[in-house]
Amino acid sequence: MPIKIPASLPGRAILEAEGVPVIADDRAASQDIRPLRFAIMNLMPDKVTTETQLLRVLGSTPLQAEVTLLHAGTHASRNTSSAHLDAFYQTVDDVADENFDGLIVTGAPVEHLPYADVDYWPELQRTFNWASKNVFSSLFICWGAQAALNHYYDVPKHMLAQKHSGVYPHRLLQTTNLTAGFDDNFNVPVSRNTEIRREDVAGIRCLDVLAESDRTGLCLLEDNAARRVFMFNHLEYDADTLKREYDRDVKAGINPDVPFGYFPDNNPAAKPAVTWRAHRNLLFHNWINAVYQGTPYNLRDMPKNQAPRLCDRAPAP
Repeated sequence: MPIKIPASLPGRAILEAEGVPVIADDRAASQDIRPLRFAIMNLMPDKVTTETQLLRVLGSTPLQAEVTLLHAGTHASRNTSSAHLDAFYQTVDDVADENFDGLIVTGAPVEHLPYADVDYWPELQRTFNWASKNVFSSLFICWGAQAALNHYYDVPKHMLAQKHSGVYPHRLLQTTNLTAGFDDNFNVPVSRNTEIRREDVAGIRCLDVLAESDRTGLCLLEDNAARRVFMFNHLEYDADTLKREYDRDVKAGINPDVPFGYFPDNNPAAKPAVTWRAHRNLLFHNWINAVYQGTPYNLRDMPKNQAPRLCDRAPAP
């Protein structure tokens, strides 16, 4: 079923051209069903690209979805126009009294900074606290996942000696409602300078590790009791996203490595092939289905999050 988004949103034409179902406000209002309400906290500099990637997967499910775009109001954006933000975005303070079925928090290019040095960190912490009370289920991506783990469970992030960039093989560790249909081995785009280490989450009883890579470490975690999902990588990426990041870094004189497992014959002039699309759709569809199955029809009846802020830790062996 279609996704309801503003007619003038730049990504709408792209999604329509790809066959992703979208619906006009008047048509959505005439249907006798309640659309799922999703909020996207978009922390990426190029908000149009990121919002289009996420709207693509939200709009490809059999359920009608209504999306509210959020940004950090305490941060001055240099890559997205104020006109776009004013037209399509709100802040968490604007929706403080509202309830949502799902929340997605994106990554952000601030990995090199301690969390407290990120200019919008207090606002993001308010978002995390708000989500615990006003959102049925949350999906955190890349740096957003690392930041949420730090906020909720005091898990640290670690700088990598060298950036992970490319399409890496991963293996499935647990089959849950979130990973139903996953292959035992599957590809995932990775683009980050930091990591969450297994030893830092191993003793936290409520966190389950669902997927990881021998080369890049943890990929997907879940706190089922708190209805939180943590994806450290980028299944939502377009075919050319890693190429654009690589070309940007080459132009900036960073001399980056060619993204692993991405270009045919490791040749940056060759057109990369998408090898992660099916698992992108599976992850998001499974999450959305879990939200649909569990969320109340009246969002004011949102079940309380019973999980404590800090999960009990298992005793050291």
